[in-house]
Amino acid sequence: MTSTPSRSSLDPEIAARLRRSPDGLVPAIAQQYDTGEVLMLGWMDDEALHRTLTTGRCTYWSRSRQEYWVKGDTSGHFQWVKSVALDCDADTVLVRVDQVGAACHTGDRTCFDADVLLTTADSGVTAQDQ
Repeated sequence: MTSTPSRSSLDPEIAARLRRSPDGLVPAIAQQYDTGEVLMLGWMDDEALHRTLTTGRCTYWSRSRQEYWVKGDTSGHFQWVKSVALDCDADTVLVRVDQVGAACHTGDRTCFDADVLLTTADSGVTAQDQ
């Protein structure tokens, strides 16, 4: 099991609302603010969320490297924060961003366009069925 640093400057009212995984993280979905395109999923602890809220740039916690990373610092593919919201259970963060360049580490615009498993046309579901 991984662990993240426990010290954070996150507003205590926001921190009290968060429902974290056992390792102290919440999934953070990055979405293009003007098109609604889902770009990527990263992980945040309290400090990463604090940095995201205060710098206007997405900061994530790397589970593999055990360190913070700011989207764009090495790739030049920045995520400029437009808004941040919690879902109804306060266990997922939605960060609406203006993505500059690719969001995916593979160089693709989004992490969610490589393996489409099912489309509405393939499923036989129509708008009347929904």
